Amino acid sequence: MVAENFTFVTEFTLEGLSKHRKTQTLLFMAILLIYTLTIVGNLGVIMLVRSDSRLHTPMYFFLTHLSGTEICYATSTEPQMLAHLLDGKGILSFTGCVAQIFVLLFMGTAENFLLGIMAYDRYLAIFHPLLYSITMSRCRQWQLACSCWAAAFLFSLTYVCCTFSHSYCGPNHIDHFICDMPLVLKLACDDTHTTQAIISVMAGLGLMIPISLIMTSYGLILFSVLKMRSTSGQHKAFSTCASHLMVVTVFYGTVISMYMVPRSSTSSNRDKQIAVFYVVVTPLLNPIIYTLRNKDVHGAVSKVLWRRSLGQKS
Repeated sequence: MVAENFTFVTEFTLEGLSKHRKTQTLLFMAILLIYTLTIVGNLGVIMLVRSDSRLHTPMYFFLTHLSGTEICYATSTEPQMLAHLLDGKGILSFTGCVAQIFVLLFMGTAENFLLGIMAYDRYLAIFHPLLYSITMSRCRQWQLACSCWAAAFLFSLTYVCCTFSHSYCGPNHIDHFICDMPLVLKLACDDTHTTQAIISVMAGLGLMIPISLIMTSYGLILFSVLKMRSTSGQHKAFSTCASHLMVVTVFYGTVISMYMVPRSSTSSNRDKQIAVFYVVVTPLLNPIIYTLRNKDVHGAVSKVLWRRSLGQKS
């Protein structure tokens, strides 16, 4: 018997955003600036919440976890993108690809569940204000946050195990700037129909649970707010939900555009543009959205600046 020769893939070649050197340089500077602002912005939110006792509420507790996911999410992709743009090559090891897909899915799924919990938190604050402090105790906050992280870990681990249970012995070229799970799965040498079915079911389940929670929570909030006779009360209720609704819209809008809309072989540039917004821009938007019109955060920032000014004068 003649043994068959198999060449197992040890690295992947990423197409990247552009092959033109000038464009790569411009993209490098833009992504470096956005990445720096993302890290500074999200770290600033975490430090601000921890330093000001007025922000020690469930909403800001979950916001710090959301900011943590954004930092990890951005760090799992953007340094690699910057390195590839700098040297003009898009080589990523097999292990690096596995790690990147896992972290991307882990952080993305965690954010998905956290947004659902944050909608539930807003529902309790508006619909049951008298029982809110008891229902959303510190212990309950940690239970809900840990549940989000645990569920995200299990989902992402299942995705990665299913994807890389196949053999990769042929082409290793990926028409993207990151290791994208659906594109990597297409490079498998054996049949992937069962894996694709499992991933599709789990992805649908993972999206429907928080989306159902968000829609139910905001449906009840809207019903409760419309029954209020006080206009100021309605305005206050809507203002507390506005930031979260904007983040939800951005997050699920890009997720649906990336993974739920059928892909075409001729629309790779469009897919990359959507992915750039989702991977690079979205982690920067969340701290901006939550702090732009938030009076509590503005007060906390003013307090910190006042303390620093007093420290410098003394």
